[in-house]
Amino acid sequence: MFDSIDPRKPTPLYAQIAASVRVAVATGALAPGTALPSVRALANQLRVNPATVVQAYRELSLEGFVEKRHGAGTFVLDVAPEVRRQEREIVARSIARRALGEAARAGVSAEALRAALETELSASQPDDESAAAPPTPADPESWMPPTPATGGGR
Repeated sequence: MFDSIDPRKPTPLYAQIAASVRVAVATGALAPGTALPSVRALANQLRVNPATVVQAYRELSLEGFVEKRHGAGTFVLDVAPEVRRQEREIVARSIARRALGEAARAGVSAEALRAALETELSASQPDDESAAAPPTPADPESWMPPTPATGGGR
C-alpha cells in the first residue's frame, strides 16, 4: 500500500501516506477494524520522520478514516459508502487529469483520447456480470488530487 511513497514527488510525504490509506479504504483493500502500522514501524519502513506519519494519521483521523486508540494503535473506521464513493470519484478525476496531461504532451486531442477510452472501456467490459473487477493501478499516489502546496485539492 505504501510502495508509491516517493520523497521526490511534489506532494508532501504525509499527504502521500494519507492518500494511500484513503484509496485503500475507498476500494475495500483496508477493511474496518484493520490496524495500520505503528507510527514508528511505518516511519522506519518509509525512512521518514515519525512526525510525518503522525501528521498523516492525524489528517486521516480528522477526516473520519481512522481512529487512534491510546496504547493500541490506529485502526480503520467503517467509512460510509457515500464517503468511499466520493473518494473513488476523486481518484477517477485525478486519473483523468493525468491522462489529459499525458495526451496533450503527446499531441493527442481530448476527442481522440475520449474515443480511445471508450474503445478500451468497450473492450474491457466483462461478458459475465459476476466477473472480477479489473485490477487497480499499482501506483495509488498517481491517483492523488493536487494538494494545496501543488495547486488545489485537499
